[in-house]
Amino acid sequence: MAQANIGSRRACEELIERGRVKVNGETITLGDKADSATDIIEVDGEKLNFASLPKIYVALNKPINVLSTNIARKGEDRRTVREMIPIEGHLFTIGRLDAESEGLIVLTNDGDLANRLTHPRYRHTKTYKVTVYGLPPADIIRQWEMGIDLGEDGMTAPCSVSIIKGDKNLTSLKIIMTEGKKRQIRRVATKLGYPVRHLVRTHIGKLELGELRLGEWRELNADDLKALQTPEVQFRAAAPQRRRNYRPKRTGPSTPKTRGKSKRSTGRKPDNSRRTQRSIKRTK
Repeated sequence: MAQANIGSRRACEELIERGRVKVNGETITLGDKADSATDIIEVDGEKLNFASLPKIYVALNKPINVLSTNIARKGEDRRTVREMIPIEGHLFTIGRLDAESEGLIVLTNDGDLANRLTHPRYRHTKTYKVTVYGLPPADIIRQWEMGIDLGEDGMTAPCSVSIIKGDKNLTSLKIIMTEGKKRQIRRVATKLGYPVRHLVRTHIGKLELGELRLGEWRELNADDLKALQTPEVQFRAAAPQRRRNYRPKRTGPSTPKTRGKSKRSTGRKPDNSRRTQRSIKRTK
């Protein structure tokens, strides 16, 4: 209902409480769910039209201690990203960040786009600049890229990790990912022994944070939307190293070892000895 510009979320709740909202001909109550794509939603007998809604796309530079949700939990006094955007209607969040992190977040009323850019199966990229304590060696970076077991959340997907600059105290990393498990970067970094000091998302796809200051937002244009939907890089995790002295299993009958390249059978045994070749020449 908020997406159809009926009013704020609270105003829509009041309409439902008064019994003025029906879904597929039946009066609903708070907590009932409906799908605007398949259900007929009516307010005071008038069918809501969702198709004519103008699409809204907003980029926000989320500050620390701001929640990446539309509504905070009961008793939570921290602000939400939705409260920072003075636009009516429901907005989906693309690219959630934990409260301790900052950077680029996109909000939109385009549910299809939000799904394509957030679901892991589409392998859309998000880029982060992460400062960690210490200097991770090459084998740790490789391990990070290959994937880390996060217990109940399973293995992390392959990602790209590169060192921007660093020393034994602090290191800046560029991390490109196609998934976003809860607090994933922080959990992986801690598990590997290099905890995160600071984390900022710089890109979603090729859309960059740019000159947006903390707490600022702007509407996206056509070029921004194209960049948003374009992956930053097509990276591939390095393949696992083969085991030493690894030999493939035989699938056919065993044959004696021969030196040199194998030749296709011609039905007769070739005679390649030098003596035989010399005798043939003398006979001729």
